[in-house]
Amino acid sequence: MSEAKQRAAQEMAYCEQILTKSSTSVLLRVLPAEGLVTWKHYPEPEVFDPSSGAQWYYHCHTDSAELGEHGHFHCFVRPDGRKSEPVHLVAVGVTGHGKITRLFTVNQWVVGGEWRDAEATNALLDQFNVEMALPDYLVNRWVTAVLTRYEDEIVKLNVARDERLRTDGRPHEEFHADRSIEVLSEFRVG
Repeated sequence: MSEAKQRAAQEMAYCEQILTKSSTSVLLRVLPAEGLVTWKHYPEPEVFDPSSGAQWYYHCHTDSAELGEHGHFHCFVRPDGRKSEPVHLVAVGVTGHGKITRLFTVNQWVVGGEWRDAEATNALLDQFNVEMALPDYLVNRWVTAVLTRYEDEIVKLNVARDERLRTDGRPHEEFHADRSIEVLSEFRVG
């Protein structure tokens, strides 16, 4: 493991340790005290760093438990600032205790935004950084560290995503609109 990935793994553990010591978790810091609404994006508004163009939100589906997770963080970069379309980098599935279960990519209809091939998408990974005080400093640090720690896996996921699109054989627009195809590639953590 590279030095940067080792530091990112340490950063993730540090954030999780501080949150646990405070009787909370990455997930509890994101969700509202009054309760979770399925499909709603948390926090409100979604986290966006104007310096890096990085953005994330958390949500869950009605079938999240069946997938072995509570929900997931969707991570994006808006390459040219807030006015540009977001490019989806990866989704990070977590348990009800905020522990990572999987990383995965999704079809374009799921999150919208600009679709870029794996090479162009992966080139944005180094740009993802949401280390800001609000809405929660430790959660922002943790999400940033996750993408650094698992960069190699995310690169492979985006390549696999493109391979699935290529082998499907349909025009890209038709494939991207097919609501029966949601997850394109997945990596189970742990």
